[in-house]
Amino acid sequence: MSVRERLGRCRPLPALLAAAGLLVASGCGDDSGLGTRYSVTGTVTYNGKPLENGQINFQTTSPEGRSAGGEIEHGAYRLTTQTPGDGALPGKYRVSVVAKDVDMSEVDAKSKRLGGTLASKKDLGLAYQKAKRRIPEKYEFPDKSCLQAEVKEQSNTLDFKLTD
Repeated sequence: MSVRERLGRCRPLPALLAAAGLLVASGCGDDSGLGTRYSVTGTVTYNGKPLENGQINFQTTSPEGRSAGGEIEHGAYRLTTQTPGDGALPGKYRVSVVAKDVDMSEVDAKSKRLGGTLASKKDLGLAYQKAKRRIPEKYEFPDKSCLQAEVKEQSNTLDFKLTD
């Protein structure tokens, strides 16, 4: 077979590659299998002051939904469902907030005694159990916090004002 015949036979390949490139460039979505997530940001305050740090969790109320969460830093948060900062699926959520001061000195001391080996999950769990809460315990549980949110098919700003 001549070079010309081989090239003639391969022409569909460049067209196929170009079409695949267009599909990728046009934003077909990610390969997670999830629907479109929408940006969710906001602030969390406690008794009128920004919560210095903690975690916020949005627990979906829909069987086909998916929960999301984020770190609170200087009172601000951004939700993640699958990839960092990707937001949340539209729908209704129950919200919980956890803010604790964890004393890691015992865990660190044990790690040093073990020659730098990381402490066990049990040791970490005990440290978190002993941690001092910076907000009332009720906010740690979505069914007790009374915090609710609805993520809409748009960019969302959802603020939470926690009190004693």
